[in-house]
Amino acid sequence: MQFAGSHILSVNQFQRADIEAIFAAAARMEPYAHRRRITHVLDGAILGSMFFEPSTRTRVSFGCAFNLLGGQVSETTGFEHSAIAKGESLYDTARVMSGYSDIIAMRHPEEGSVAEFAAASRVPVLNGGDGANEHPSQALLDLYTIKSEMHGRGGSIDKLRIALIGDLRYGRTVHSLCRLLSLFDGLTVHLISPKELRMPEEIVETMCNSGHDVSETEELESHIAHVDIAYSTRIQEERFGSREEADLYRGRFRLNQNIYTKNCEPNTVIMHPLPRDSRAEARELDNDLNANPNLAIFRQTDNGLLVRMALFAMILDVVEQVDSEARDVGWYTGSRY
Repeated sequence: MQFAGSHILSVNQFQRADIEAIFAAAARMEPYAHRRRITHVLDGAILGSMFFEPSTRTRVSFGCAFNLLGGQVSETTGFEHSAIAKGESLYDTARVMSGYSDIIAMRHPEEGSVAEFAAASRVPVLNGGDGANEHPSQALLDLYTIKSEMHGRGGSIDKLRIALIGDLRYGRTVHSLCRLLSLFDGLTVHLISPKELRMPEEIVETMCNSGHDVSETEELESHIAHVDIAYSTRIQEERFGSREEADLYRGRFRLNQNIYTKNCEPNTVIMHPLPRDSRAEARELDNDLNANPNLAIFRQTDNGLLVRMALFAMILDVVEQVDSEARDVGWYTGSRY
């Protein structure tokens, strides 16, 4: 695809070559994300950060990624702080906010809402999650993490063995990830969920039609025994009619160190899009996994900066200028990486 000036609304926009281009750009961002270098390539540019649904990682990650490229961030959070609460349409909001911004990152609870907003916007829009539909940048950072973790183990995304666990019906991160995985070859995919929360049928069909070996099951332990990646998701309580309905499924597929040791191969990577639900009745990933070196959830969040920096640089067409606008960091950065 042509990245410069484009919206990023769905992973369906990408071919495999596009993924490889994004990942190559993301790798170039490491010195800046890791605070070894500073670049001001987006000096004067403004990101409109519009999050109408609760978010910590995605909202802050988009903002930090833009800051690390030298740009500024203008935030809107929650309906109650926007003119939408007064009845303003997405069209009018898009026309106004795109006049104040050079690029917009948006999250909205309704499926298709970000695409509707983008159709009226005068600047590129990135989908930060639209209801239970998609989360393109999360899927990209997840895939980048998978690539990195597998490379460190002598493997690749092709021939990957992966288990996706939990709420696969409402989990937009796994919807987008599965669509991206369909661009690769020879995968074995175990979809582990309650039957009521199964992966949407059209996504399963897409993976099967791509030649992958796909199984759907409610059995956790036997289906995490021979995988490279165990990717867990939380119950998407906000998509249910009530908390009581969500509670019917909460805690059904817990992964802790004991279950991991008994069932997983020694190098199985544990992933989760976060937030993980650490309440006693949930604990889809128990805190006793925190010391497990194969727990990659915080490497995922670090990789989110790289991928989102890459997207901003590609859409605003400054990838080749990043290094020329750089200098060394002048403060103590510690050893966070």
